[in-house]
Order: sequence, then structure tokens, then C-alpha cells
Amino acid sequence: MPERTQLDKTILLIEDDREISTTLQKVLESTGYRVIAANNGLDGRRLADHNKPDLVITDMMMPRMGGFPVLEYLKSQPNPPRVIMITANEGGRHRAYAEMLGADDYLRKPFPMDVLIDTVQRVLAKPVGSRSAASDAAPSTKRDSQ
Repeated sequence: MPERTQLDKTILLIEDDREISTTLQKVLESTGYRVIAANNGLDGRRLADHNKPDLVITDMMMPRMGGFPVLEYLKSQPNPPRVIMITANEGGRHRAYAEMLGADDYLRKPFPMDVLIDTVQRVLAKPVGSRSAASDAAPSTKRDSQ
């Protein structure tokens, strides 16, 4: 099966802050991705089931359902999508828990848009079935200390 291009990749963005969500959607779409968005984890899970995205970018702290239960749910599914968790939380324990649950990467807000695009491209380029990027990435790719 031929490799899909960026235009064929679907990203589900789960972010409750409308301004952040709109900005991230525009940046990702301008880079060539198809983006669908939800403003809480419950809607995000429903959209993930219906759309089968290649990548989910989820905030950690949201109303109705946060990022950790979303991550647990996604990783329990057959052929789970890649997941990047984003958060304004500075706690190292949260990052460790996200990695333990199988997050492919973890970005702490605010982050430069080029870092987001680089992270998305790197995570999507990893072969299916490979370990998460968050657990085996070089220190330079870990964005928690920015």
C-alpha cells in the first residue's frame, strides 16, 4: 500500500480553548492536513470513533472529559491513532503519566507553531507499531522545559 501524503492525513484536535483551537486548526490545515475539532474529550472520543484519524492532538485539562481518559480510550482501540498531548501544566508527573499511557509526544503550552508542525510530522512518520516518540525521543525533542 503506498504511503499517504499529508493531504491524506486526518488530525483530530481536542482543545477546549476556542482561540487556541482555531489557531492550531489554521496552522495544521495550511500545512496540508485535514483537521476535525472537538472542544471536550467526550466529543473527541465520538469523532475519533467516527473519523478514524491518523493523529489526535488533545489538551490535558478540559471539561466533561480530560485528555488522560481520552488517551486511555484511544490506546485501548484496535489500530489506535498516534497521540500528542498538549498542556499548560508544568508538572513532570503529568508528562510521565501521559508517556506511560502511550502518548507519542507531549508539548507544553505555549509552544512555537514550527515545533508543533515538526512534532506532528515526526510522529506521523514513525512506523506503525513502533514505540511512542515520547518514551524514546532524544532529549532535544522533549518540549517540557521550554
